[in-house]
Amino acid sequence: MADADPSLRRTRRSRDVLPLPDCVALVLQGGGALGSYQAGVVEALEGAGIEIDWVAGISIGAVNAAIIAGNPPERRMERLRAFWEQASSALPQFPLLPDDRVREAVHEWSAAFVLGQGVPGFFRPRPWPPALALPGSREALSFYDTAPLRDTLDALVDWDLLNNGPVRLSVGAVNLESGNFAYFDTRERRIDARHIMASGALPPGLPPVEIDGCWYWDGGLVSNTPLTHVLDHQDAAMLVFQVDLFAAASERPRTITDVLAREKEIRFSSRTRQISDERMRLRQEREAIRKVLAKLPAEMSGDPDVQALAAMAAELPVSLVQLIYRANAWEGGSRDFEFSARTMHEHWVAGRAAVAETMANARVVAADLLDGKTAAYDLTRTPPLSPAPR
Repeated sequence: MADADPSLRRTRRSRDVLPLPDCVALVLQGGGALGSYQAGVVEALEGAGIEIDWVAGISIGAVNAAIIAGNPPERRMERLRAFWEQASSALPQFPLLPDDRVREAVHEWSAAFVLGQGVPGFFRPRPWPPALALPGSREALSFYDTAPLRDTLDALVDWDLLNNGPVRLSVGAVNLESGNFAYFDTRERRIDARHIMASGALPPGLPPVEIDGCWYWDGGLVSNTPLTHVLDHQDAAMLVFQVDLFAAASERPRTITDVLAREKEIRFSSRTRQISDERMRLRQEREAIRKVLAKLPAEMSGDPDVQALAAMAAELPVSLVQLIYRANAWEGGSRDFEFSARTMHEHWVAGRAAVAETMANARVVAADLLDGKTAAYDLTRTPPLSPAPR
């Protein structure tokens, strides 16, 4: 839709001959244990030779984003794998019958184990329930302690590289008292483990995080995608890979477990879909304005109102490629806190497969990138097959 300025185009290409604009952004949604799907996406993008210039995340997406921005390219996958293997280390892979009902039962058992024992390197249960803690204390505000996550982040992230390196990082959180959304961006401030933990502090399970006198909760309470921040601060032609962990569309529920799963999908995906649709609609409206302005007589170009309208309608092109995790039949409402090794590996493989399918169908994306058009794409509409365990 928007015409590309030739000066904004770069000649770099991915190994799959996808032309890459001046900025390639990776937008990572929240979704707890589903976040290993994002790690698989990152691995496949690296394999395709796609360099990431900007990574933005919410909740578990912020954790993955910090590891990406806080490590050189040759160490990113090693560090991502270290995080996910540690998080899933308490629940090994068990031999399973090829039956969805058996798999669902094991899935729910694994999630129940996490509720009771926590996740290694991430969070652990408090020794007493919050109702017995001193009101106002951190212990009174959550069921789990996230101190292990701070240690994990400090071990896996080079904070100097994250703040001063080539990959821009943005993570979102919500101010507990004002209810306002906030973004922590390496272009604007120095980021440390607190900002990443704040983005993933989902109540009532995880405690709020204090930063400069303010207390923050999980950004997913307001918006589960950082796409708005990325588009609002766009300063070059952009290719965005938006990795969503909850699908907006799904089948009608058949059981109460399905109801719990579907409610969570709608709650965490609807705002993502709304934001994406709204931004694409606004760009269509701006394109219509530019077409009308182009028909005006040349003598009107200096009119202040025309100039103001032209400034409002100006935009840089963006290609939004959506990669959406579509859950298996046995994954219910506990899917975001079921950290078993088997499920982690399967999500990871699904992320790789989604990128492979996208690249195989990316001819239209490549054409629009070359033409400087703005558009959104979902090139992986069929549910992925369950991969064999590793």
